[in-house]
Amino acid sequence: MFDYGAGNLHSLGKALAVAGASVRTETDPFACLDADALVLPGVGAFAPAAARLEPARAEMRAAIANGLPVIGICLGMQLLFDASEEGGGAGLGVIHGRVERLRAARVPQMGWNAVTNVKEPLMQRAPLDWAYYANSYVGRPVDETCVTAWSELDGCRFPAIVRRGRVIGVQFHPEKSSRVGVAFLAAALEECAA
Repeated sequence: MFDYGAGNLHSLGKALAVAGASVRTETDPFACLDADALVLPGVGAFAPAAARLEPARAEMRAAIANGLPVIGICLGMQLLFDASEEGGGAGLGVIHGRVERLRAARVPQMGWNAVTNVKEPLMQRAPLDWAYYANSYVGRPVDETCVTAWSELDGCRFPAIVRRGRVIGVQFHPEKSSRVGVAFLAAALEECAA
């Protein structure tokens, strides 16, 4: 799990451990490259997190291209995109597109929201109809075929889950989404190990 100076490391680390992972937290982005799977946690702002990734950005992109599994959660999902209107800095560019402010009457979104139009294979093993969100920004991929589930707030539809190869990003917080969220993490970890 990459610690970029913000994020909900404690609760996410506990949820990953309950889901069966041996969790190692790293502050050095280069040290993350020898992991069995890279977890990018949620909570925080795009620009400072992107700055922490920057020294190893090219190497991280290469490792992902060579098959390193990634689970990006909330801000971690947003870091999979090219850039964000929240602030400067480059994301990993695994999902082409930008992160934009959530266009809803109530921002930030805090609480439970439905997960719909699901094409996500992990949902076959860990169905998740509702998930917990804490976000003001959402990813807008250029090619929406990478979106495997959607959510909506105040008429604003946005990706709940994106996937590209062995990379999966979720806008919600599975670690805050009760037993079904932990089951989702367990299914994601099983896929990473396969």
